[in-house]
Amino acid sequence: MRSSIFGNLDGQPLPGGFVLENKKMLRVQLPHEVLAKQGSMVAFQGQMDFDYEGAGGLGKLFKKAVTGEGASLMRVRGEGLLYLADNADDIHLFYLENEGLTVNGRNLLAFQPQLTWDIQRVQGAGVAAGGLFNTTVTGTGWVAVTTHGTPVLLDVARMPTFADGQSAVCWSTGLQVGVNRTMKVGALIGRGSGEAMQLAFRGQGFVLVQASEGAPMVTTS
Repeated sequence: MRSSIFGNLDGQPLPGGFVLENKKMLRVQLPHEVLAKQGSMVAFQGQMDFDYEGAGGLGKLFKKAVTGEGASLMRVRGEGLLYLADNADDIHLFYLENEGLTVNGRNLLAFQPQLTWDIQRVQGAGVAAGGLFNTTVTGTGWVAVTTHGTPVLLDVARMPTFADGQSAVCWSTGLQVGVNRTMKVGALIGRGSGEAMQLAFRGQGFVLVQASEGAPMVTTS
């Protein structure tokens, strides 16, 4: 896996397609298709068609309906330059090489269409536990994720690692991920919700954690 987060994007040439115009805007070179977060287009040059992608199948549609996980996607086809952004959040690129990356759905900005994706539930977390369903992207190609503020990269192999469910941006798919519940009554530990619950990571891999819980979730009664 290659990323500016790891400092290993330089060296061997990588396929084109995704380039950071600046740290808050992604430039995608078409004619190749791209899947992007719905509403993330800020500009384009050339001729392009934008189609709602939906959940990508009945199984994913059911998971999304139950969990609320994952941004609605659009499929962009055409030729030219496409510019994507999301609330001026910082953007980070990952190039997968026949491997996987698990991403908090709210942080997934765009990925190339040859990659496969699915919604996964964290073991030990009930359906009612918000933020504990995430999107796994696998294959070979570019993925762009966003962070609210400058993130920190944690090496899980060093020691057991815990993160708030809304602050964890993405992590290695090979990690063992569970739920850690703080038993102290009234403890307000995480940033995302008032519940004393964190994601627990173990194994060989990394977790990228953003500097806040991100934009607040809007609910309607």
